[in-house]
Amino acid sequence: MSIQTYLHAAPKAELHVHLEGAIQPATLLTLARRNNVPLPYDTVEGLREWFLFRDFLHFIEVYVAITRCLRTAADYELIVHEFGAEMARQNVRYAEVTFTPGTHHRLGVPFDVYFAGLTRGRERAREEFGVEMAWIFDIVRDNPEPDHADYTLWAALEGRRDGVVALGLGGYEAPNPPDRCAPWFDRARAEGLHSIPHAGETGGPQSVWSAIRLLGAERIGHGVRCIEDPALVEYLREHAIPLEVCPTSNIRLGLFPSLDQHPFRFLHDSGVPVTVNSDDPPLFNTTLNNEVSLLAEPFGFDVPTMDEILLNGVRHSFLPPDRKAALLTSFRAELEALKAAHLP
Repeated sequence: MSIQTYLHAAPKAELHVHLEGAIQPATLLTLARRNNVPLPYDTVEGLREWFLFRDFLHFIEVYVAITRCLRTAADYELIVHEFGAEMARQNVRYAEVTFTPGTHHRLGVPFDVYFAGLTRGRERAREEFGVEMAWIFDIVRDNPEPDHADYTLWAALEGRRDGVVALGLGGYEAPNPPDRCAPWFDRARAEGLHSIPHAGETGGPQSVWSAIRLLGAERIGHGVRCIEDPALVEYLREHAIPLEVCPTSNIRLGLFPSLDQHPFRFLHDSGVPVTVNSDDPPLFNTTLNNEVSLLAEPFGFDVPTMDEILLNGVRHSFLPPDRKAALLTSFRAELEALKAAHLP
């Protein structure tokens, strides 16, 4: 037993993971064969190698190929069910999962088809694995067409009663600041949805400022480039705006040269609320357990601090207050029991 076995066994909540980017190669191969969609490789091993991040254009190529393999409600149910099974294997009890409805709509899949599959898969994951999911429906900032944002907001509002909790903003950030998306976020917030844009990843501090000031961001997807602006770091601390940090993703995208130079420790020590997340795990060759293990090495946190960072996944979720309080109590009790078994 060791600190690593303790972290792997620890209960977890994840706030930044993309459903389409979490599909495993074996599942994609099943879907491609089911729907007669050609892929560059016809073996799990070949797809696993093809999945691995090379650059952003390759990443988008893989992402689009994945979505083209989804056609029926059963397909969507399968990927959510498989995601739930993977969550259970890593002791993830709750996740707020990002999904991009506009991409599927553009490929001709109606809302009633994909949302029926998402809902049934979510129900099965809860029933069979004891894991819960909520949805973040995100606008793709690269798409300049207003009807894309209109559709995404419509779909998010349609899904509110069945697990959609927030409007997100994804896509390639650097040449696409969040400013033009403000009207849709205004409407989403007015209708009771939360605001969770990506910012401060391929874009710098100004992108984070805009996400806060123009989109009313309650959490920031990534946000790590806030370190380039001390005033922004202080603002995030003072206003307790959490960052959804995805360390391996940040390294793969070239934001920092190595994990040793990643600012996770600096952000935490500066008082910025941080959570640890996997982003697109098979595409970045990681898992949430791998990301959590980084808290011990190289980030060098002690056990009480690691516990608090794990609990941040629940604290900064959009669970109802009573459910959040119950899950925090459950996590704390389980962590104490695991210490006795793994950290004698």
